[in-house]
Order: sequence, then structure tokens, then C-alpha cells
Amino acid sequence: MAPSFDFMEWWNKEQHQGTPVVVKMENPNYSMLEIESPKPGFEGGKDKGKNAKQLTWVLLLKAHRAAGCVAWVAQGLWTVLAAIKKRLILRQGLADPNPDRPRKGRLFKAIIGFLVFAIFMLCVEVAAHMMGWHFAGPHWPPAFGVTNLPHAIYVSWIYFRAQYIAPPLQFLINFCIYLFLLQSADRIILCLGCVWIKWKNIKPIPVNPSLESDDVEQPDKGYPMVLVQIPMCNEREVYEQSISAVCQLDWPRHRMLVQVLDDSDDVETQFLIKGEVAKWHQKGINIIYRHRTNRTGYKAGNLKSAMNCAYVKDYEFVTIFDADFQPKADFLKRTVPHFRDNPELGLVQARWSFVNKDENLLTRLQNINLSFHFEVEQQVNGVFINFFGFNGTAGVWRIKALEECGGWLERTTVEDMDVAVRAHLCGWKFIFLNDVRALCELPESYETYRKQQHRWHSGPMQLFRLCLPDIIASKVSTWKKANMIFLFFLLRKLILPFYSFTLFCIILPVTMFVPEAQLPVWVVCYIPALMSFLNVLPAPRSFPFLIPYLLFENTMSVTKFNAMISGLFQLSSAHEWVVTKKTGRTSELDLLALQDVKPNVKLSRGTSLSGLDALKQRQEQMQPPPPPLLPTAPIPKKKANRLYRKELSLAFLLLTAAARSLLSAKGVHFYFLLFQGISFLVVGLDLIGEQVS
Repeated sequence: MAPSFDFMEWWNKEQHQGTPVVVKMENPNYSMLEIESPKPGFEGGKDKGKNAKQLTWVLLLKAHRAAGCVAWVAQGLWTVLAAIKKRLILRQGLADPNPDRPRKGRLFKAIIGFLVFAIFMLCVEVAAHMMGWHFAGPHWPPAFGVTNLPHAIYVSWIYFRAQYIAPPLQFLINFCIYLFLLQSADRIILCLGCVWIKWKNIKPIPVNPSLESDDVEQPDKGYPMVLVQIPMCNEREVYEQSISAVCQLDWPRHRMLVQVLDDSDDVETQFLIKGEVAKWHQKGINIIYRHRTNRTGYKAGNLKSAMNCAYVKDYEFVTIFDADFQPKADFLKRTVPHFRDNPELGLVQARWSFVNKDENLLTRLQNINLSFHFEVEQQVNGVFINFFGFNGTAGVWRIKALEECGGWLERTTVEDMDVAVRAHLCGWKFIFLNDVRALCELPESYETYRKQQHRWHSGPMQLFRLCLPDIIASKVSTWKKANMIFLFFLLRKLILPFYSFTLFCIILPVTMFVPEAQLPVWVVCYIPALMSFLNVLPAPRSFPFLIPYLLFENTMSVTKFNAMISGLFQLSSAHEWVVTKKTGRTSELDLLALQDVKPNVKLSRGTSLSGLDALKQRQEQMQPPPPPLLPTAPIPKKKANRLYRKELSLAFLLLTAAARSLLSAKGVHFYFLLFQGISFLVVGLDLIGEQVS
């Protein structure tokens, strides 16, 4: 059985003092040992023999724990080797490649070119090392002949790389280091801004939080008309819980309309969603089902079509929830009051929280990224400049602001960022509420996460090309223009994926074969470690995953770089839109809360076993006797794993460079290349995230 690669069991262990110590080895062949902690009077003379025995047991436990760690590492290495044999050599259990997509892209060919060069040069360098040709100052052989020809060719190569390859490579290194320091300074400034917000306890407070009317006959008159939209497409796993959560929002029913905007092309899914809408309509909820026959414009086209309805003019605000979002009942009461007595406010954005952040290593690493995004980026930008990118869901818009900036446009795959940029150029202000959260899901498989990140990083570059003339010609201040162009788009959307991929995945391994170009140790180790430490700060429970987070972010840089280039140059892949796969996971606390409203709540497969005793007792009391057993449906065939060629090619490139670094005795570079190469190999073999086979 493959190891989990996510320290789950280690993370759940708790240390106790003054109580029995239990150490359970991860290898089932080990036994469980229990010793008593030292009692009062440990230093007494009568207990010297007993104390010595206890010390022996403690040392034995330490040895067992170390052995368990070594066994876990060995098992993980064996799993990787077995996956290489099964998937790369025997080609077993692999998904069929998509025939619609091109087999080889330019980036993949470039990586293969660097890999061939690295393997060839490794062979040359090893041969030169064995021949004793590595010396401080290379010199020509005293006489030329057939036997001296290889030596002369090697020395010629040394002079050529020192004179013609190293200088431009060093220039590129210095340029990337400058970009790296610039982006790191921006990250540090954001963190300082977040510290200032926490220290001063700065948070948006509505001028008049109460929406109650003074009119005794019409107490709900103070509540504005709110339109709630749930765009979805083939969301069979999550449609029920999302519609249920939205219909339970604490808001006067006659002053709220729920639009279920279904783009599903699956007839059965359409029927199920219609049935759910009809059920809540019978309960008195003002809810409408809308279905489009085609997905023109994807989500933007869906929202645009819904806003064109004639009855929308009767509503003042619109809030959007993606199909996997489950807002709390007080969501509207905590967001809408901010618009009151603030006519310049166009958007109130809430934070996301995740039901499956501890599901596997992939979701844990995503939680680190998104926690920093909301806690630091969105909060700081919202407090100091009243602008940030709309996250596409869990936000409330003033309909007047949407209409004034042109509404939803179908020109990019990031319609949320598009409308936010245009609204900001029209003078509207944004507020981010860090203490208002909406529950949602994280992608659990690497394939799903990869497609999501491709859309999130190609879309901003498409938008930058389209919005740059409008930004320059807008009437906003020069500071706002500079912030939007250089910080919002260039530094955080273009420069970050560029230097991450170029510096750590291409330049670093190449410098191992061109030692005349130097990449300082502080660039390879210390600054990335500091930036990763800052990223983990908003999620303090994730500190044990600091090193995996650093390695995984560099691994994802190839996907983000490819997406950035695709969007910047309008390649065909820039217009791809794939709906993020959902699993319909729900936390046990939410199931207990919903039990009062929905008597037949089904346990999702993602619900943890701990904390569900009360829920099981309730269900046993309320459920009728089970019906007679019927023939079970055949178990669906499990999805096969995939191979990611770019990641695998970079894995072999980095491992080859790590082998070359041994000849130069560069310790830090070797360890970084080794672990980064293993990280690429694990991802390329589809060993991270939800294991589907």
C-alpha cells in the first residue's frame, strides 16, 4: 500500500506530559509500547534502578521512532520506484491521452532540449573527472595528437562556455534575482501591512449595522432587495447542499430571490436540480430555475443572461455563490449593511473556508496559499487602497456598479477579475471582510487543481492585454494606475511565475554545467525559505508542511508559467474552460446544523469519523427500517492515473543537475536539486492528491 505523503498520522499525534506515553509505529510489524512517566520523587535513591530502567525504555522508544521514520522514507522511495516501473516502463494503469490536445508543445520541447544537453554534459564531466582534467586553471596540452584530441576538445569547451555562455547566463541570473527581490519586497510589505491591521485591530464596520425599519407595520422595509445567483454546470455532487444553504439565508423571503443558473448538458442532472428547486419553492422560498441550451461565454455568459431578466431592475444588490459554496445563515446580514450610507461602495467580498483542507497533502498546500491570499493580499489591499480582485463568488455587488462598468463580459476566462478592474476604473470602492466566511471545497486531485491554476493564470494575462489601454486612458489617479499595472498585473501575475520557473527550474540546473555563472546560496535557500515562512504565517497549523510547500510551489511554476505565456500571447489553451470537479464533502458540524432542517441528511464520504456519534444516534432514531436488499449496481471503473510530461522531464533534468553538483561539491545546491527533482517526479507520476487507482 502506498504511503500518503502528507504526514497525516504524524500531525494528529499529541504529546502529553505526566501521563502514559504511547508510541505507535507506522509500520504494522512494530509493536506498541507504553511506559509510565516519571513519578514525583524521581531523584530518590530507592528508585535509581527503576529510573535507569525507565531511561532505557525511553531510549528504546526513541530508537523505534527513528526506525519508523526511516521505514516511512524507505517505503515512500520504494513507492516512487514502483510507480516508475509500472507507469513509465510497463505503461500500466494510465489514462488515455486526450486526442484533441497537441501531443507536444514548445515548452515541452525546450525542456527536453535542456535535458538532452544536461545528460550529455554529465557524461562528459564524469569522463573528464575520471581523467583528471578538472583543475583550477585549464591549460592546453603541450602537444597535439590523436591521444590529446579529447583533452583539447574539452579545454576548448571550457574556454567557449567561459567566454560566450557564462556572461549572458550571468546577466539572466542577475535579472531574475532582481525580479525575485522585487517580488519578495512586495510580499514583505504586504505582511507588514497585515501586521499593522492586526495590531491596530482595523476592520470594516458598517455605519448603521441594523436593517430594521422604524415602521411598525412594515419591519422588513429596511432590508434591501437582494438577488442571489448560483451558477452551476453539471454540479451533481454539490447542487443539493448549495441550494439548501442559500435557501436558509436569514433574510426576509419577500425581499430575496434565488436564481439557480444551470448550464448542465446532462439531462439527469437537470432533472435533479429542477426537483431540488421545486422542493424549496413549495416551502415558500422565492426561487427560480433557469437553464441555457448552450454554454456561450461559460460562467460570464450565464451571469450576463441572468442579469438581462426584466425583474432584475427591482433588486438593488446581487450576491453570487458557486455551486460548492455553503454560506452561513447570517451571510447577508453581515455583508449588506456595509452598503448602507456608503454610496461609493460597489463590492463586499467575504473570505473562503474549506471543508476538506486536511484531506490530503495537496489540499493542505492549497490551504496555505489561499490563506495567505485572503488574510494578507485581499485584506491589505481592501484596507489601504479599497481595491482587489473579485474572487468570483461569496461576494455582494451593488447592481448599479455592475451596470455602470459594463456588466459581465465574455472576453476572458477570469470574468470576476475583469468586472472588478472595470468597476475600479469607474471609481467604485471594495471592502474585504476577513471575519465573514463561506464554506467551500478545494480540488483534491492534481489534474483538477492543474486545470484550475491554468485558468487562473492565463486569464489575467488575457485581461491585461485588453485592459491596458483602458487603464492608461482612465481618469483615476496616477498612483492607482501604477498600482494596477505594475503591482496587480505585472508583479503578481506575470513576474512571479516567470522568475519561479526560469530561475529555479531552468537556470539553476544549467549553472551546474556552466560553473562560471554563479547563483548565490542565499537565492537558492535563504530567501525562498523566508518567503515560504511568511506564506505559512496565516495558517500556523501548517508549519510542518513548510518544506513541502516550498517544493510544491516550485513544481507548480511550470504550469503557471505555461498558462501565463498562453494567455499573454493568446494561444489556443488560453481559452480553455473546464469546470472544477467537486466531491460534495461536508463537515460533521454542518451536518448536525442541517439536521434540524433536513431530516434525511446523507453522510458524505469525506466526513471524518470523529465527532459523529451524536449525528449517528439522531439518524438511527429518525430513519425508518431499511427496505429489502436490492441488487446493487455495478461498481464504476476507477479512473486511471496520468503522466505529466513536463513535470517528469524537469524531474530528470533536476536530478541530472544534482548528480553534476556532486563533482563541484556544492552542498546546498545538491540538496535543493535533489529534493526538487523528487518533488517533480512525485507530481509527474500523479502520486500527489487524491489517488484514483
